[in-house]
Amino acid sequence: MVKGYVARHKLRRDGRRQIVSFQLPGDMLDLQHCLLSRADHNLQSMTPGSVAWVPIAALSQVASTFPRIATAFAKDALIDASIFREWISNIGTRDAKTRVAHVLCEFVQRREALGLGPLEDVQLPFSQEQLGDATGLTAVHVNRMLRELSEEGAFARSGRSFRITDWKRFKALADFDPSYLHMPAMT
Repeated sequence: MVKGYVARHKLRRDGRRQIVSFQLPGDMLDLQHCLLSRADHNLQSMTPGSVAWVPIAALSQVASTFPRIATAFAKDALIDASIFREWISNIGTRDAKTRVAHVLCEFVQRREALGLGPLEDVQLPFSQEQLGDATGLTAVHVNRMLRELSEEGAFARSGRSFRITDWKRFKALADFDPSYLHMPAMT
């Protein structure tokens, strides 16, 4: 992913969508296809963006020629797996408000690590419906949870924009421990 935001999701036979991760600039979108011939999920752009297309044969050749690159690819896959485990835990064990806050904390943490903007001005690239598809909630329920989080002083919001007013409080409300991201934590 070069620019923009993408959602990785599964579609059910009944048409419902479960978003299983949000991809940010710099993420490898389909590295697993170097070894697997068929995708078991979809990618959907959440914003206008651009991707760099690299043929599978070229990625495989680079990985076999340069062991450190192969190691980097493996590390990327392991971090993706760590994020997937956290998302499963988020949906399966946290209440609605904590789920929404957790997804937002992850997005903010990863966005800040990429230098895409400060806590004081966060533009959400996804709708409340998309947040619902990521948390197993309806858009109406997501809206209620965003309102509650705002009323609790974690952040101030206006439409898709929000400003985190108390990062420590926001992380606490989200039950957010960024260690699963395997990147430096924000203070």
